[in-house]
Amino acid sequence: MTGSVCYKILKDHLVEGELVPGNEIGIRIDQTLTQDATGTMAYLQFEALGVPRVKTELSVSYVDHNTLQTGFENADDHIYLQTMNSRYGILYSRAGNGICHQVHLERFARPGATLLGSDSHTPTGGGIGMIAIGAGGLDVAVAMGGGPFYLTCPRVIKVNLTGSLRPWVSAKDVILTVLSILTTKGNVGAVVEYGGPGVETLSVPERATITNMGAELGVTTSLFPSDAVTRRFLKAQGREEALKELLPEEAAVYDRVIEIDLSAVVPMIALPHSPDNVKKISEVKGLPIDQVAIGSCTNSSYRDLMTVAAVLRGKKAHPSVGLGVAPGSRQVLEMISRNGALADLISAGARIMESACGFCIGSGFSPKSGGASLRTNNRNFEGRSGTADAKVYLVSPETAALSAVAGALVDPLDRPSAECPRIAEPESFLIDDSMILKPEFEKSEIRRGPNIGGPPVTDPLPDEIRGIVGLKVGDKITTDHIMPAGQRLKYRSNIPEYAKYVFEHTDPGFAARSLKEKEHGIYTAVVGGESYGQGSSREHAAICPMYLGVRLVMVKSFERIHSTNLVNFGILPFVFTNPADYDSIAQGDLFIAPDLHTQIAGGADIVVSIRGEEYRFTLFATDRQRKILLEGGLLNYTRKNF
Repeated sequence: MTGSVCYKILKDHLVEGELVPGNEIGIRIDQTLTQDATGTMAYLQFEALGVPRVKTELSVSYVDHNTLQTGFENADDHIYLQTMNSRYGILYSRAGNGICHQVHLERFARPGATLLGSDSHTPTGGGIGMIAIGAGGLDVAVAMGGGPFYLTCPRVIKVNLTGSLRPWVSAKDVILTVLSILTTKGNVGAVVEYGGPGVETLSVPERATITNMGAELGVTTSLFPSDAVTRRFLKAQGREEALKELLPEEAAVYDRVIEIDLSAVVPMIALPHSPDNVKKISEVKGLPIDQVAIGSCTNSSYRDLMTVAAVLRGKKAHPSVGLGVAPGSRQVLEMISRNGALADLISAGARIMESACGFCIGSGFSPKSGGASLRTNNRNFEGRSGTADAKVYLVSPETAALSAVAGALVDPLDRPSAECPRIAEPESFLIDDSMILKPEFEKSEIRRGPNIGGPPVTDPLPDEIRGIVGLKVGDKITTDHIMPAGQRLKYRSNIPEYAKYVFEHTDPGFAARSLKEKEHGIYTAVVGGESYGQGSSREHAAICPMYLGVRLVMVKSFERIHSTNLVNFGILPFVFTNPADYDSIAQGDLFIAPDLHTQIAGGADIVVSIRGEEYRFTLFATDRQRKILLEGGLLNYTRKNF
């Protein structure tokens, strides 16, 4: 991996460990970001650390998730965030200013820096040449306090791009092509680095689309080099001084190289219910659709919406199709309103959504029962749209716009190349940072509404755990399965209330059963298959099960962020030493995990007795994380050692 852009940045920020793939390393974090769904708990945890002021170069708090204010809860959270941020030195991006990843790319991201965000799509920043990583809120809180962020030193996969994209083919089709190759499984501990002559044909927003959806691969992050294209973008944003050229060395070594000729890429689509269920649009064109949603942190840039407006100009959305468009930032919204593109969208029948996450997280604009929704966002997990039986398809803005008019899925390559809009990046973007509030430190009194609790309290790990297998699930369990978003998001700062909805759509009785068992001193275990914990970085998928008494999760394999969150909140992440053992364990089985202190400290396989039979597991944790588990979680460990 020597000589890669990834390793150059890691080397500049290394504070612990050696840059050897597979080793645990600690890196210095320059910037952090949070959003309001994860940020409230992250900041409560930061307060609990007792640090008087953030120690990062820059920390920004965005309001973009819980903007649907149907009660007092979300508004109260926002007042807490604003006042807490002001006290501790954190910039506060108000509701309406835009989606965190889009705004951060526009106004703060800088090549060569490290960014840690409490959102799994933080790797969007890799489009400008950052090491940008999604993590749980507690990891972000520790980084704001000056602590290192720990990760597995990655193997680096190079995607070598040649050629250039044809008309009607876009960056979304590139990342869907990569997903068809690497899938969503088996990429933990890897970083994807894009290189080759084709890179210079892609703008920074196009690159950011690709790195954003790299989160669906399950990799630590994705990134591009920083070059002349990066300079043009930063200059247009009035931030050319942030430029740092970062190019790989000619002799750079990679774990694997994937060749993609951009001129051979065709329009692609992810079918329900996974981002890697990818096909060429030509294979499924003509599919009837009920809804088109254009936006989210993946495809809501100025270029994206100008393209959509050009496609829709003078046309109308099909009568059977509901069309919604959400600009990614206030900058984008104001620019398209000034140049007339917004009028083209409105004239076409588009409903203009708030510059927020909205429909991507199931917060508004949900499809009808059983509806087919064509979307430009990054995830199409079952039920995520807010409609349990909806079918969500992921496509490019070009495909979405054409299909909205046709009333069915269109293959853009069936249209003449001359009709494809050619949108150039502006020489200068509209710059107005007035909705990003600067801290006032001691002048700010922190305000807490009745929905805001404290950070969860965890106990040190007992030496023996007795309990019951409370739930058995299959492969690809996402954090949406564990903790639903949508209308439940307003309880993110109220753990006892939010915990009532753990696995709500998988097993509605799970939360009540587990809490009742906990009251009788009986712990709960969850058994799962491969790629457990896909998707969002939401640490509540660990916090709320912990509150219910879940202390063991036994699976065939974990995704990175979720397994770390489990450790951070004192839940033991066990991987079957023999994957076939999964088949012989049933929901309702009783278990005993004895002598845990010695077993965990020893580093060997962990023996658990289930129904009186011994099963062996590998503890999915580093030596440092084993110490965290013994303390009961990262907050306890940090208070004691940091």
